[in-house]
Amino acid sequence: MDVATVVGILSSIGLLVISINMGVGVSAFIDLPSLLIVGGGTACATMINYPLRDCLNTVAILKNAFVTRMTTVNDIITGFITFSAKARKEGLLSLENDIADVGDVFLQKGLQLTVDGLEPQAIVDILEIEISFQASRHRLGADIFQAMGAFAPAFGMLGTLIGLISMLQQMDDPSAIGPAMSVALVTTFYGAILANVVFIPISGKLRARSRSETMIKELIVQGILALCRGDNPRIIEQKLHAFIPPSARISVFR
Repeated sequence: MDVATVVGILSSIGLLVISINMGVGVSAFIDLPSLLIVGGGTACATMINYPLRDCLNTVAILKNAFVTRMTTVNDIITGFITFSAKARKEGLLSLENDIADVGDVFLQKGLQLTVDGLEPQAIVDILEIEISFQASRHRLGADIFQAMGAFAPAFGMLGTLIGLISMLQQMDDPSAIGPAMSVALVTTFYGAILANVVFIPISGKLRARSRSETMIKELIVQGILALCRGDNPRIIEQKLHAFIPPSARISVFR
């Protein structure tokens, strides 16, 4: 679980609720028509903008903003050092029995291609194509939430216009001005909240997560190449440590 995402969203909502309670109270900010305009309008606009299949996948995409990978970069580097030492002693074919125990699917694929005896350049081409298309899929997910972050305030403004038109048409009835003005302002509030607390931050988190996963996969590609060349485990560690900051590097050789 990504604690930062959960804490960020809950803290934002909590601060808003506390601030509202210090004023007129939460009940003044609950308006079903406003919620329908912003929430329903944003959902409909998203379905117009993207294929239905991509829209339905937003729930699965949203999970990536809250769930983090358990395998760390240093664990992968340590694994490559182990694989390298074994391959230098017993040959690359000896790694075949270790593939099933590898937790990363991309690393499994790279090791299997290596054991199968493919040329290093062919292995790189296959893995780079997978990296490229994975980044494209991740970018689509982030783009959907970015678009929702743009649609929500727009429908908030649309709700504001509806409320103002309703209010202006009932100026002769003072009792109707308040509810109409409420819809006008609350819809803008809903749009701003959904865009700036949910949609846009989640889009940013998905992009950051995609960059991190791409970096890990590029590291794996370099590790696979080093295995194919039969590099010394120390050399492999130094090459792969270049992908992470010095403060995060943990050396096996001390």
